Amino acid sequence: MRAYNYYQYQGYKKVLVAALCLIMVLVVSACGGGSPEGIPLNRIKADLAKEPTYSVLLEDMKQEGTFSKTYYHKYLVVEPDGSNKTDWFKVPKSYYNETQGFLGMALASKKDGVEDTQVSPPGYNFVGDPKYGQWREDSQGGSFWEFYGKYAFFSSLFGGWYHPVYRSDYSMYNQHRSRKQPFFGRNKEFGSSGKIVKTKRPGFYSRRMAGVNAGKSSFKEKASKRVGRTKTGFRSRSGGAGK
Repeated sequence: MRAYNYYQYQGYKKVLVAALCLIMVLVVSACGGGSPEGIPLNRIKADLAKEPTYSVLLEDMKQEGTFSKTYYHKYLVVEPDGSNKTDWFKVPKSYYNETQGFLGMALASKKDGVEDTQVSPPGYNFVGDPKYGQWREDSQGGSFWEFYGKYAFFSSLFGGWYHPVYRSDYSMYNQHRSRKQPFFGRNKEFGSSGKIVKTKRPGFYSRRMAGVNAGKSSFKEKASKRVGRTKTGFRSRSGGAGK
């Protein structure tokens, strides 16, 4: 009888675990989860599948709500014949956190049919290709990349994120690419904390830095409380030992 009850219990247990797993899958799916289908960038890339050349920039991001937050992205899609800003897309929290440092950067690009998914400053993956431009020298002898006239849209359609690329910057970019690391510029001018965002998106920059500072203050406060408790306990023990 005991054996029967044991196996019966194990059967109920398996059914319960399976039911809980199914509920979790349904909840994650409803929230967008971290699945590829829940990431709007993948849907944009699917819509552009037949286009040989484009770049998708993270144009803006926001979060709404106090206790239960909802996360959003807006994208800038740049093609040879023009650019288009998308509406706000809801994104999973995990993806929002993963990309929160990349405002103004290209999250995905395709050049002449070859897709590039590595995050980069806008336009960098077109630099160095003689089809699109050439290296020139400025008045001080510095070498910079100049797009041909018919590709001048790069400097205007990237929504103000683009600025001249010098050969030394491009060399550093390629070094980061070889290590599969995002390149934020020689002086960290690109990305959500860069000076370009500070200039082009002052409101976003202020909100971001306020959030960063609030996080630091909270961490310092918690650390201070822990240290205070430790010191108090130490003094108490010391006092007891001296009696």
